[in-house]
Amino acid sequence: MLSCKEVTEVCSVEMERRLRLGEKVSMGMHLMMCTGCTQYRRQLKVLRKAMQTYAEGRAPLSTEPAPKETAADGSQESR
Repeated sequence: MLSCKEVTEVCSVEMERRLRLGEKVSMGMHLMMCTGCTQYRRQLKVLRKAMQTYAEGRAPLSTEPAPKETAADGSQESR
């Protein structure tokens, strides 16, 4: 079975090309047991999609700071 380090490498390779059957099976077995690697893979996919969206010019660009949230008591919370 693959180690967590090996799975992170395979996850990166998966972003570049289709995995071979053996790679898919080995990674799938590891991901069934490892929530950390499962979360890493999910985050990697989200990050890739966000960067593709940005590169295509579809991402919103904002130079304004995020708005402050109002606390339950009506006061302003700082971030």
